[in-house]
Amino acid sequence: MPKRYFTYNTLDDLRRDAAALRIELPLVDDKEEIRRILARPVEICGEGARRWRLGNSLAIHPMEGCDGEPDGNPGELTFRRYQRFGVGGAKLIWFEACAVVEEGRANPRQLWIHAGSAAGLEKLLAECREVHAREFGSSGDMIAVLQLTHSGRYSYAQPRVAYHHPVLDAFPFANLANLPPRATPFEVAGDDYLMALEDRFVEAAALAQKIGFDGIDLKMTHGYLLAELLSARARPGPYGGPLENRARFALNALRKIRERCGEGFLLAARLGVYDGVPYAVSPGDSSGAARRFPVPYFGGFGVNPQNPLEPDLTEPLTFVGWLMQAGVRLLNVSMGNPYVNPHIGRPFEKPNEGLYEAPEHPLLGVVRHFAVTGEIQHAYPGLAVVGTGYSWLQHYLIHAAAANLKLGRVSVAGVGRGALAYPEWARDALTKGELDPLKTCKTLSFCTYLMRQKKHPLGQFPTGCPPFDKEGYGAIVKQARAAARSGEIATSDLEAEGQSKLKRARRFA
Repeated sequence: MPKRYFTYNTLDDLRRDAAALRIELPLVDDKEEIRRILARPVEICGEGARRWRLGNSLAIHPMEGCDGEPDGNPGELTFRRYQRFGVGGAKLIWFEACAVVEEGRANPRQLWIHAGSAAGLEKLLAECREVHAREFGSSGDMIAVLQLTHSGRYSYAQPRVAYHHPVLDAFPFANLANLPPRATPFEVAGDDYLMALEDRFVEAAALAQKIGFDGIDLKMTHGYLLAELLSARARPGPYGGPLENRARFALNALRKIRERCGEGFLLAARLGVYDGVPYAVSPGDSSGAARRFPVPYFGGFGVNPQNPLEPDLTEPLTFVGWLMQAGVRLLNVSMGNPYVNPHIGRPFEKPNEGLYEAPEHPLLGVVRHFAVTGEIQHAYPGLAVVGTGYSWLQHYLIHAAAANLKLGRVSVAGVGRGALAYPEWARDALTKGELDPLKTCKTLSFCTYLMRQKKHPLGQFPTGCPPFDKEGYGAIVKQARAAARSGEIATSDLEAEGQSKLKRARRFA
């Protein structure tokens, strides 16, 4: 059985554990103070006198639902999810990763922005804003950002890498027990491909602006192509080697987008500031252990090359400065690669099936998030920085969020997995100053389990939170487990029936 870490009945219990681990975890106790801090509006400063006003200091992170249509349009579960986010109370809604080219999709149900999906994405955004306005009187202080991506080595149909990684090329996933080393090499994305891809990002951004999004985000985290370029020290040519070259793709794309879309369009980035190293299930054990890696280690961004188990923010801090020069005004800080070291980016209580148990106390991962985000915010006080890593704290996450905001360690606190389980968490935080322990995400990795299930007629099961959203995902997880046990492609009857009910409910809402 996995070790149980979250055993806290009071904030003092949590503080004692933090003290025993010798880590700093500031918390705000008073409910009224929590409400006051989280309700503070955030001014995002643009060029000249341009400002974007965020109605409070809370965000929904870009969480993929893997529930789109084969042509890239949002599906019924996508609409349902963003309606729930729209009434949830957070004023920054960061729409999930949307591929800019078909071959860059992580799965056959990932959203893909192009002329044929523009109307669907426009409807998705409009409905999210409409329910927000109906619930809160206006959506004028709600900001919607669309994340643009290319999945690189994790593209489902045509994987491409930025360079040949010394560990990931052989072991692209964390599951040592069930997956053999990869036998064939990945295709390296050529310079011509990358130069053309820059323009695909620009076209996608222009289309997002036409649809009505307030801005776009370049996804540079979690091992995807734009993140991998940042560690491409061994790559020759204009996109590899020194940091100036490794940053070239992102900076070129951002400058072109600003030129095309103007200064009134918000530029954002979700940046992985510490990649870590690949982990796996230890042989004969269920715990996680780092795979063998060379030293010095040049296969990651934001790592200490002599000891890549610890962050080194020298390059990330330099790069953030360059991003600001290129027009970025909103930065979402992330870490790790969920395919190979999920404990870094998403501290968990229970691992996904077949994966390793946490190799460290999850509280260490939470505080690592807070510490590196604080360093970036203090280095760039004029930048609106969105913090990550809160979900494992369950109902105490708003106590930590309020403390980080109060101390100036972050501008906005965001929740990802936790919003799938508890979409109204922000509203409860703002009205009550506390969260319901019976609703908060327990980081049991059901959402990850569904995300990894492919034995479905469309090649991908949709993902959500079966324990806390049985209406949406109870039948789906049963179908996924049955397909995994039988080894056969599941029928889509249960999901089709559920989506039909959701469609009828949405029509008459």
